[in-house]
Amino acid sequence: MPAEGFLLVDKPGGWTSHDVVAKVRGLAATKKVGHAGTLDPMATGLLVLGLGRATRLLRFVQEAPKEYTARARFGVGTDSLDADGTETERHPMPVSRAAVAAALAPFLGDIEQIPPMASAIKIGGQKLYELARRGEEIERPPRAVHIFELELRGFEAGDFPLVEFRVVCSSGTYVRTLGDDIARSLGGRAHLVGLRRTRIGALHVDSAVAMDELVTDHDRVDTAILSLSEGLADLGRLTVDDDLGRRVSHGSVLSPAELPIDQPTALLDGEGNLLAVYARRGAEVRPEVVLA
Repeated sequence: MPAEGFLLVDKPGGWTSHDVVAKVRGLAATKKVGHAGTLDPMATGLLVLGLGRATRLLRFVQEAPKEYTARARFGVGTDSLDADGTETERHPMPVSRAAVAAALAPFLGDIEQIPPMASAIKIGGQKLYELARRGEEIERPPRAVHIFELELRGFEAGDFPLVEFRVVCSSGTYVRTLGDDIARSLGGRAHLVGLRRTRIGALHVDSAVAMDELVTDHDRVDTAILSLSEGLADLGRLTVDDDLGRRVSHGSVLSPAELPIDQPTALLDGEGNLLAVYARRGAEVRPEVVLA
């Protein structure tokens, strides 16, 4: 039977998220593999994969807050806002640690970001990175994101300071844009020289499997897979009886009295198997995903 469930991978630098997905497709002998949020090639850390029916559940993981540790070189800008790009400007920026720490506060809460050209967002039917490869730059509308936590973790002073910060942010946040925007608020530019995703919701990189371990031990995929319900650790969960379980498995629309939930909730049978994800929609409780 093909592998099914969630696989937490510690992505190494130099691999694209697509590279990891393609490799796991071969190792798990299944075509149905997807991921919950792209990591840039330079970035390392947690990449959550869904195998089999778990691909239908990845959006619930992707919507969870994400935590990163980033290192930014202040005073040097690149066209991609990270070290994989081409340097576009270099001006000494001898700011102090105290100045950088104070500059973080305005970026907490709801903010707007202009997506970098080196991104997969589509405008006018074309991905921005495809336009960037042709040397084109177009106006991009700002996007609303939320920064839950932002703290300075390290600082190396100099004409081109190296700044390390930890951020917990909403889905859709560009950390490389955040690093550059912080530098802009201090009168300069910056690009990321390191980025590591440590957490998506309750799923942590400490529980992930290194890519080289998967490659050298082909049985590791099977032993590392989380069940469908384990991968949805951030959703509410409710065990339903056999009668309600049958109705849920058929995607029945229920009343709040029959299923008193508000937020998306994982519904399990008596053995802990995931049957469906349901959510309140107005006066009804409707299926988001049915797995039967």
